[in-house]
Amino acid sequence: MPFETIRVDIDTSTRVATITLNRPDKLNSFTRTMHGELAHALDEVENAGARALVLTGAGRGFCAGQDLADLDFTPGAMTDLGDLIDAHFNPLIKRLQALPMPVIAAVNGTAAGAGANLALACDLVVAARSASFIQAFVKIGLVPDSGGTWFLPKRVGMARALGLAMTGDKLSAEKAESWGLVWQVTDDAELAATANALAAQLAKQPTRAIVATREALRASATNTLGQQLDLERDLQRELGNSHDYAEGVQAFIEKRAPRFEGR
Repeated sequence: MPFETIRVDIDTSTRVATITLNRPDKLNSFTRTMHGELAHALDEVENAGARALVLTGAGRGFCAGQDLADLDFTPGAMTDLGDLIDAHFNPLIKRLQALPMPVIAAVNGTAAGAGANLALACDLVVAARSASFIQAFVKIGLVPDSGGTWFLPKRVGMARALGLAMTGDKLSAEKAESWGLVWQVTDDAELAATANALAAQLAKQPTRAIVATREALRASATNTLGQQLDLERDLQRELGNSHDYAEGVQAFIEKRAPRFEGR
């Protein structure tokens, strides 16, 4: 379907999909229209059989969070932010976390507010050297949303998470990398190529195993050791009956590159 606020590209040779937030004049800030189009785009990516997804922004920024111009500030009729989050932001974050493929955020320029946490909802973040991450919510009297209060302490620890959230200070890409917030920093001109190469590499891997690995690592934050051992057993049993496991073993025996199919 045609989109107004995003672009969707699917490379059938690599099976890598790219969704580009496409409101560059507004730093790709969110509107209700964009949310609706993103939901349709994620359906399209899944239905097309993509095996990896790159999420990025057009122009000089990744995403500046919510577009305040899309909200109603009329006294007595102000937009209920809880309703907005329930209807749009929370479903988007949950959907990204549950996609049956690895998701890479290619962060170009500013990622602020919900835009910063959109990036953190992806599995891996590749950032341009000029990129920055800003938990801007406090600057307008709000709390980090879109998973920010969940992702930040898990990635950088409580002290740094509190510092970022309470000050709203800008975090450079290189410091974000040193803090473990992002996977890789690259020169601006190389961002798209780096993200696409990583996505293509992951798309060749056994997708079910990647998704199961993601599930297990997330569960480890709250599981006991016994529960985690049981989860590993159950996932290994399931994957041991998969096509890709059989293919991987056969390729090892035959001393050739495996041809994984994600099943």
